[in-house]
Amino acid sequence: MRAKINKRSLVQTLSHLHSVVEKRNTIPILANVLIEAKDKKLMLAATDMEIAELQSISCEVLQEGAVTTPAHILYDIVRKLPDEAMIELESKEGKKLGIKSDKISFSLMCLPPNDFPDIHSGEYPEGFDIEATSLSRLIDKTLFSVSTEETRYYLNGIYLHSIKDDKQEVLRAVATDGHRLSRLSASLPNNVKNLEGVIIPRKTVTEIKKIIDNLEGKVKIQIAKNKIKFTIDNVIITSKLLDGAFPDYERVIPENNTKELIVDKLEFIAAVDRVSTLSSDRTRAIKFSLVKKNLEITAENPDQGSAKENINVHYDGDDLEIGFNSKYLIDIARQITGANIKFMLSDKLSPTLLLDEEDNLALYLLMPMHI
Repeated sequence: MRAKINKRSLVQTLSHLHSVVEKRNTIPILANVLIEAKDKKLMLAATDMEIAELQSISCEVLQEGAVTTPAHILYDIVRKLPDEAMIELESKEGKKLGIKSDKISFSLMCLPPNDFPDIHSGEYPEGFDIEATSLSRLIDKTLFSVSTEETRYYLNGIYLHSIKDDKQEVLRAVATDGHRLSRLSASLPNNVKNLEGVIIPRKTVTEIKKIIDNLEGKVKIQIAKNKIKFTIDNVIITSKLLDGAFPDYERVIPENNTKELIVDKLEFIAAVDRVSTLSSDRTRAIKFSLVKKNLEITAENPDQGSAKENINVHYDGDDLEIGFNSKYLIDIARQITGANIKFMLSDKLSPTLLLDEEDNLALYLLMPMHI
C-alpha cells in the first residue's frame, strides 16, 4: 500500500476515529486503525466491538492495499506534523507502516488487516433520513442527562422512539439519570412508522455529535434488532444498542404543577453559579425561597460559610421553599434557547418542570433535594 494525503484531511479523520478506540485493549487488533487505499480514497476504520466508525477521504493512491496500525500513536504523529504537510503512507509487506513528510519519517508496527473485525455488515430492516440539524438538537439537549452509573446500564444512553403527542406523531429523544430528565421531540421524518424504542449508548451518541455539529444535510439511520447504523456523507457509524427496557418516563412527569415561576435565564445562571460557590462539594445543594416577585437563593456550608442572593422574578403562587442540586439546575438552564426559563412547581417534595418558551417541544424535569 502506498498513498499521499494532506495532513488536514488525515488529522481530522483520525481525531474522530482514535476516540472510538479504547486506551487499554486485551485484544491487540482493537488498538489499531484499519487503513485501506483504493479507488482514489483512503478508507479508515476503528472499533471497540460495541461501536465501529468508517470514514473515507480523497487521496492520491499510488498502490492499493491495506494495513492496520496503532490508532492513538498514528493520531499523535499526524497531529504533530506541520499544518500544510503532505504525508506519504507506505507499507511494502504489511508488517510496518512508513509515515513520511519532507525531512520527517516514522515507522509503525502493523497487524494483518484480515484480523480486523467487521460489525457494519448485516440486515437493517428499518430506516429513515433525518435532518442533521434536527438530530443535533435532539442529542445536544438530552446528552447531559444520560446516566453514568454502570449498574443501571439501560439509562446509559438516549432513548429514541416515535410517539403520538397532541394528536400528531413525533420523534422523541429521552434521557435520565434518575435525578433529572430531558425530553425532546421533533417532526417525524418520512418513512418512520411506529418506531419502537431503541437505547443508543452514550459513547455512540457522543461520536455522532462530533460528526454532525455544524453540518447541513441529512443523516441516514438504519435499525436492526440489536444494532443501529448512521450514514453521514463519507462517514458510517455502526453501534450495538443497549439491552433492557427504558423506564416509563411519562409516569414521572407531573401534570398538576400549578405554581409558575419565570426567571431571566442569564441572570438566573449567574446567581446560581455565584451562590453555589458556598454549597457543599458533595451535594451542590442550594435552596430557593419564593415570596411573590422575589426569589432568594441561598447556600450553607458548615465548614466554610454561607451565601445569599435575591433576584426579581415572576411568581404569584404561595410562598415556597425548595432545594435543588445547583449543577443540575445550571446544566438544564443552559439548554434553554429563550431569554426566560419557566418553572412549574408543586411543593418541596415533588418533581419540578422547566420549560423553554421558545421551544415547546422541549421539557426538562428536576427532582428536588431535602435541605
